[in-house]
Amino acid sequence: MTAGVDRHELRQIIAGLSEGVILVEPDQTIAYANEAALAMHGAGSLDELGPTVDAYRERFRLRYRNHVTPNQYPIERVVAGERFHDVVVEVRRADRPEQDFVHSLRSLVATDREGKPSCLALILKDVTDQFEAEERFETTFNANPAPAVITRLSDLRHVKVNTGFLEMTGFTRDAVIGRTAYEVDVLAEARNRDLAITHLKEGATIPQMEACLRLPDGGSRFVIVAGQPIEMGDEPCMLFTFADLELRRKAEIALRQSEARFAKAFRLTPVPTVLARADGFRVTGVNEAFTRVFGLGQDDIVGRSLDEAGLWLSDRQRTDFEAALERTGYLLGAEVCLRHGSGASLDCLVSAERIEIDHDAFALLVMQDITDRKHTERELFDAIETVMADTSWFSRGLIEKLANLRRPNIGTSDAATINLTARERQILNLICAGFDDAAIARKLDLSRNTVRNHGAALYRKIGVHKRSEAVVWGRENGFPSHVSGTK
Repeated sequence: MTAGVDRHELRQIIAGLSEGVILVEPDQTIAYANEAALAMHGAGSLDELGPTVDAYRERFRLRYRNHVTPNQYPIERVVAGERFHDVVVEVRRADRPEQDFVHSLRSLVATDREGKPSCLALILKDVTDQFEAEERFETTFNANPAPAVITRLSDLRHVKVNTGFLEMTGFTRDAVIGRTAYEVDVLAEARNRDLAITHLKEGATIPQMEACLRLPDGGSRFVIVAGQPIEMGDEPCMLFTFADLELRRKAEIALRQSEARFAKAFRLTPVPTVLARADGFRVTGVNEAFTRVFGLGQDDIVGRSLDEAGLWLSDRQRTDFEAALERTGYLLGAEVCLRHGSGASLDCLVSAERIEIDHDAFALLVMQDITDRKHTERELFDAIETVMADTSWFSRGLIEKLANLRRPNIGTSDAATINLTARERQILNLICAGFDDAAIARKLDLSRNTVRNHGAALYRKIGVHKRSEAVVWGRENGFPSHVSGTK
């Protein structure tokens, strides 16, 4: 079989290969390129690719991507009989600079029986998509604010680090790249370090765990670290990602300090105070003032609702209080009646507000015992009521002062706006003059029941409930106008 026949058959064999193949003669003539090789150069024919190595150099610009010395094109190295593999180059047409490809190359040098090169071939693989994906990953990796490091599994050396990790730790890029996972220890003081190292050596996923990175300035930083196996250029690697715990740690310290201050203020405040869950008002804590005023200790009430502990005397007051707090989130100075541990009733002012502790809703209740004050007020009002039973000898000024003390809202209506009948005016006139029902009945020649009925209608119209209040209202509105001639 002649050499020409052999070359013809060789072309038939390589014509349908998915890999690109360029055959080169020792005299630097490009003898053949299959369809795949032409497509990888954006060429439609061998003439467009270049009939010689020199023509190829003029038509295509080439840049090595994996740090190989760029003095020669790979096709020239094939002519020189050099054997190489996994050489990655970026190829760009001189007449179309916007069109480029990335090739992974290897050489094939066949010799005759005398050891002289007889067949020189450049084998091409299009890895453009792979490198574009790697470039996108590189861009995303570097731009990602989450700290990250990529470690090669074959020698456990760090091959990539992003800005987030450098900013978090204070390392420089040169201080990380090329260092081993033990020199720049990303698993330092990890909570489950032995497991993490075992998974790292096996190329298995490293679950999240807390660690403490040692910083170049001698300090340390608490982080959560996790590892995910990835491949970079067919090289098994481990992607380490980190979450900075420093801010959370500071927030936790501040929260603990705040809770300590709240607990101290809660315990020492001289006003009875209760902390209860907002849902159901189940008590979680009471202070010393509450125990002193209500006679109920922690064991008596904690874990129970205020209602279960028997604190509420009125279900109506309880439901109104809870509804108002649910509706507005706070309540100021609600006057309620509560029960002492001994069973006695206490008049109280209760203020409450919904608060949040550890993401749970609570109600903080502050209670003021006003029993003594209310007792004093009741005694005073009873005394005023007794005195005002006969007001005929009081001056108008004194009546007004007593009325304001007894019922501040009396006097909001005046006679001009109220449609009183002539009989009602007569009766009000006599009441303000100091006449009782019997005397009014005699003076107007009416029965006592009739006087009482007219009096009830009169009270409704002027908005009062008692004789003394009617006197006050009448005195403020010009009664008695006269007494004689009322009949």
